[in-house]
Amino acid sequence: MKKGTLIAALSSVLLIGTAQAQESGQQTQITPAAERDSQVGGDDIFTGHALINPLFGSKQATRATAGEVVFSPGARSNWHTHPAGQTLVVTSGTGWVQEEGGEKREMNAGDVIWVPPGVKHWHGATATHSVTHLAIQEEVDGSAVEWLEAVSDEQYNGQ
Repeated sequence: MKKGTLIAALSSVLLIGTAQAQESGQQTQITPAAERDSQVGGDDIFTGHALINPLFGSKQATRATAGEVVFSPGARSNWHTHPAGQTLVVTSGTGWVQEEGGEKREMNAGDVIWVPPGVKHWHGATATHSVTHLAIQEEVDGSAVEWLEAVSDEQYNGQ
C-alpha cells in the first residue's frame, strides 16, 4: 500500500471512530486530581505506610483500573494475584517485586514490570528507600485483585 493511500485509510478510520464516539455521546474526559482523594493503604493489605492515589476505575468502554502507590521505606503489599495480570510502572525510587517461589528483584524509576494473570506476588519499597509506581490492571467479573496473606518480615528480608 502506498504511503498516501495508507494515510487516507487511517484518516477514514479516525473520522469514522470520531463520528461513532460523537453519536454515542462519548467525549474526552478530564478528571481533575482534586476530585480523587488519596487513601492510606489499610493494614489488611499493606505492611508499613502506603499511600494510594486513585487514577481511574473501569468504565463501560474499558475494564482497566489504575492507581499511583507511594511506599515508604520498608512498606509492601500483601501477597496477591490479578485475574488479568498487572503492569507496574516505577516512577521514582527503588523497590522490590517478588513472585511466589522466585527471587526478590529490584525495581527502579523507569522500569516497567509485567505480572501475568494469576501469579501470586508482592511489591513495595526496599528497607532503606521509598518507591512510587503506577499499578494498572483490568477487572474480570468485577474484580481486579485478590488479596492474600501478609508478606512476613522473613520473606521481605529474604531469609
